[in-house]
This record gives sequence, structure tokens and C-alpha cells, in this order.
Amino acid sequence: WAQPAAATAPQPLAAYASAGGGDATPAGPSIHGFVRNAEGHPVPRSAVTLISLSGRQLGRAVAQANGSYVLGAPGAGSYVLIAAADGHQPQAATVVVGDSPYGYDILLSGTSGLGGQIRSAVTGEPVDGAMVVVTDVRGEVLATGKTGAEGYFTFDELTPGTYTVAVNAPAHRPAALPVEVGSQGTTRIEVELQAGARVQGVVRAGGPNGTRRPLPDARVTLVDAAGNVVATSTTGEDGAYAFTDLDAGDYTVIASGYPPVATGLAVDARGVDGYDVELAHPGD
Repeated sequence: WAQPAAATAPQPLAAYASAGGGDATPAGPSIHGFVRNAEGHPVPRSAVTLISLSGRQLGRAVAQANGSYVLGAPGAGSYVLIAAADGHQPQAATVVVGDSPYGYDILLSGTSGLGGQIRSAVTGEPVDGAMVVVTDVRGEVLATGKTGAEGYFTFDELTPGTYTVAVNAPAHRPAALPVEVGSQGTTRIEVELQAGARVQGVVRAGGPNGTRRPLPDARVTLVDAAGNVVATSTTGEDGAYAFTDLDAGDYTVIASGYPPVATGLAVDARGVDGYDVELAHPGD
């Protein structure tokens, strides 16, 4: 089969018959044609429905084994033609019917699936509860889901094309990769997540161990083995800090209070009242 266009010009009845159309020859105001897929093959058992512009159903046909269909119209005018089939994206189009049969071929795009497994790059074990997000080339989210105990996920009803799959899981670093979904069947992928180490703790200050209390608003800096600052954090009211999504390796944790502030001050015999000093971290 040659790949058809989504819509064709009116066909002579002889052309419809020679192409293997149905046994009943269309006559008067009617629509006839073939339902095919992107490869040009017929899509049998497709449901083809004719409705008015106001949404009232006027007729329904089921495509034959060769993809042909015939629908009678109540008269000349504009109508909406809808085609649907399992495993394909439904299509709708406006058709203008005259007093003689109108030829209109329908092109249905197939739907495909995407599935796979999420594993740990360190242990090779499946990752349970990983969030998998599928976006299109415009960044629109098309599907989301979580992996099961064996790390598997699956999405149905995707049209062929290029997608981005993003994966996020606790204790692992997020990952994203492009995926080309084919026109037939389910595309399978396997994603390995790198471990995302976490460092957390509490900064305390004060007297001996038994009386040291959490220190809020302390600046905590994480430095890697090469001396590069990886991240900074400021403790909360409970003195807690945390760093996430870290590579395994050697680090140095530096905790500090406010840097000193020095200003000149002249004091006479009357003294100075209300001379306030404000402490803050650089950049605050």
C-alpha cells in the first residue's frame, strides 16, 4: 500500500471500486474511503462515525478487512467525521459533502508503549518507589508513575516520537535521558541511578556536652577533597542542616557563627546609649 494522505480529493466511484471498496456502491450524498495507518496498511474494524456540526450522530460504519468504509449523509452540507481504532490515536475532520459521493481517506497514527526498569548503579538492585516522568519535546508532562518492588514501570498510549524520561528516587541522584518511542509495540529502557549521599546534623554551642544547645542561623559549608565549596546551608531554629545528592568521597564540614563587625566610636563624658550592632552572614 502507498502511504495515503490524511485527506484526499473526491474520488470517482470507479477508483473506489478498483481500489477494493465495499460491495455496496455509494450513491447520492455519502462519504467513502479507506482507513489506513502510517505505513499505508488498512486498519480493519475501525469505527467511523458521522456527526452533525451540532454533535448529533448521523451514521456509523465499521471498516472492512481492507480498511474501506461507506457512510450515507442526510444531504449536502458540512459534517464531522470521526475515526477510532484500538492501538491508534482517534482522528476527527470536517468534511463537505455535495449531492454525489465524496471520497475521503483517513490516516490513523498508531499508539505505542514505553516501559522499563529502574536500577541502582551501585548495587544493581531494583529501585522501588522511583518517580518516572515522561515529557514531550515542548516540556509538557504526558505521563507520571512510580516503580513497583521490582523497579518496573510502564506507560501506554504514547504516539511515536522523541520523549524525555526523568527519574527521581529517595537516596539517589535524579536522572534524565531522551527516548525514541517506535511506532509498534512497547519501547523498553533501563535506567541506572547513581546513589545520592546525604550529610545532615545539628550545630550546637555553649557549655559542656550536657548544656550545649542547638545554634540557629549558623553557616555550614561543605568542601570537597580538592578544596572546592560544594554547598552551603544555614541552620534553622533547631540548629539542623543537611546536604543531599552528594557523590561518595571525602569532604570537610565547616560551621561558623557570624563574622565580626568592627566600627569606630568616639565616647565623651556623657557616654553613648543605643549604639546597636547588627550581625549577618555575607550576602544576607
